[in-house]
Amino acid sequence: MKQLLVIVVLCLSINGIHAQGWLPSGARSMSMSNASVGLYDVWSYHNNPGALGKIDQLSAGLAYENRFLLRELQSQGLTIAIPMKVGVLSIGGLTYGYSQFRSTKAGLGYSLPLSEKFYAGVQLNYQGIQLAQNYGNANTVTAEAGVYAEVTDNWSMGFSVFNLSRTRLSEFQDDRLSTVMRLGTAYTFSKKLLVSAEFEKSIEYDLRFKTGLEYQVIDNFYFRGGVATAPVEFSFGTGYDFGMIQLDFGTAYDIILGWSPHFSLTYQGKRK
Repeated sequence: MKQLLVIVVLCLSINGIHAQGWLPSGARSMSMSNASVGLYDVWSYHNNPGALGKIDQLSAGLAYENRFLLRELQSQGLTIAIPMKVGVLSIGGLTYGYSQFRSTKAGLGYSLPLSEKFYAGVQLNYQGIQLAQNYGNANTVTAEAGVYAEVTDNWSMGFSVFNLSRTRLSEFQDDRLSTVMRLGTAYTFSKKLLVSAEFEKSIEYDLRFKTGLEYQVIDNFYFRGGVATAPVEFSFGTGYDFGMIQLDFGTAYDIILGWSPHFSLTYQGKRK
């Protein structure tokens, strides 16, 4: 009975969780309804590889999400960004699901500045889906790319595409991993307030609009919130910057399926 419930939830929520390939990661992004293609941090590995070109310090992160408070719908994310003499090398991965349905992604990326305020990046991912024992596995390779631009000191824009080649997962009904395109922006109104917004379009699903804000309540302590459409989802969370370590918590709320808590731990080394 419980397995049947999980299957039903998967079917109802597949648009919101993007189980066919692309999954966001990092509690900062999630607490802003994943309106993050116009932001840059180490979690840009999962959100916009182009923005990683701005990273100038060794950075790493671990993330966890429990979708709809179901043990079977957990995800764990990892990302590492390594600044080089020219550009930034990135490594990361993500796993989602449980023993009867598990989606995994591991990849390698490279990002670099094309000019003083314009950055681009590409990433190759090895992706797999493992079903219950009687149904087997499927594995393939996908590519993604992104660009990030600082229009002014306070205004940035980003664009990313996941699964550029429309990679086929299996020949059955021409099943393919989702191709997801995202276009967004972020504006810093003051030292305390940042607002972001983006449009997200998966080839299989309706256009989504997402917006979020980040407010610095006191030194190093942040409050975040956001809302997304199609399906409607609300998010909020907090974060504290200890210097080299940043700790972020939050949750999202789907009006049909309920709460999805998330957490991430981020390390930032000394600047180059």
